[in-house]
Amino acid sequence: MTSMHRGGIAVVGAAETTGIGVRPEMSVLGLHAEAARNALADAGLTTADVDGVATAGPLAMEVSHHLGIEPRWLDGTLVGGCSFMLHVRHAAAAIAAGAADVVLVTHGESGRSRVGVAPWAPNPASASGQFETVYGAQAPYSTFTLPALRFLHERGMTREHLAQVVVAQRSWALNNPRAFRRKPVTVEEVLAGPPIAYPFTRDMCCVVTDGGGALVLTSAERAKDLPSGDRAVYLLGSGEAAEGPLVSQMADPGSFAAFRKAGAEAFRTAGITHADVDHLMAYDAFAHVPLYMLEDLGFVGRGESGDFVAEGNTVKGGSLPMNTNGGGLSYTHTGMYGMFAIQEAVRQLRGEAVEQVQDVDVSFVQGVGMFFAAAGSLVLSRHRG
Repeated sequence: MTSMHRGGIAVVGAAETTGIGVRPEMSVLGLHAEAARNALADAGLTTADVDGVATAGPLAMEVSHHLGIEPRWLDGTLVGGCSFMLHVRHAAAAIAAGAADVVLVTHGESGRSRVGVAPWAPNPASASGQFETVYGAQAPYSTFTLPALRFLHERGMTREHLAQVVVAQRSWALNNPRAFRRKPVTVEEVLAGPPIAYPFTRDMCCVVTDGGGALVLTSAERAKDLPSGDRAVYLLGSGEAAEGPLVSQMADPGSFAAFRKAGAEAFRTAGITHADVDHLMAYDAFAHVPLYMLEDLGFVGRGESGDFVAEGNTVKGGSLPMNTNGGGLSYTHTGMYGMFAIQEAVRQLRGEAVEQVQDVDVSFVQGVGMFFAAAGSLVLSRHRG
């Protein structure tokens, strides 16, 4: 029987849209389709091979219909930027259970050009509409301010530590031709940048781009017979969790329970320890989020994340290379970044990354969704476990 963890499920196709950054000629659905076709070509498969579709944003049936797929399994889980981590986990369960054989996970957003994007309006009946939006907490940068300040205060950190995250991320993007921000930057320049919402300056906030990506998953047994089988990446473990839709109601604004729970399950189901992780993709819509992740996932102790980054542990030659594409702060961020974090993990494990880290056997991918509402964790490997 196929297992959803310990290498029983393989990612056999992974690709982003042909271009990312500014794509005013492409609609949201067009970005999904372009990414899907690229990923299927990477896998050596066609839409005729796909019987499962997962996506966030458009309905999964809209994507499947557009591509001419008649799926027997659908997943439209939408929990913000970590939706795609959950899609991989759910697809693995479906394949293991026999509910699908080949699952296509797609993403596409016109975050910058806004082509084919439905207008957004706060729902006054929702919890956030009643208790946060009316007080001005509407955009992510204004919602994240108090938790970030609480985190820094409790750990004795400063805004310089946030700037150090930006500098570290940017170092990975300098030579990446697909990265949106590629100009070298210093801590002093980050701190002197245009203020957005205290404590954040512009470079502490993610870029805003267009683009997408897609993944193709199947059983490890089937992967062996595919043209892409020798480039397959295997799912060792996964986890998902949610705390709630309101940042103001977090049990502890200085720590995120969903990170701790999802991450712990991913480590447990993969059967690995932190010492086994060679590479980390930590969702970085804002500069403070990777600091939360480093601590809540247990890679460092409480209050150690800022110095861990400042000391160079996450950059080239560091003990834990992190966000090696430049992350959401420098590479791309269409609105929901999780797909791009998974894509970079796959590239690193295949040995195909622009800034390739040597000897990457295990990559940990951590996502966050809807500010501090949900979390998804994946442990990926180039070996079956």
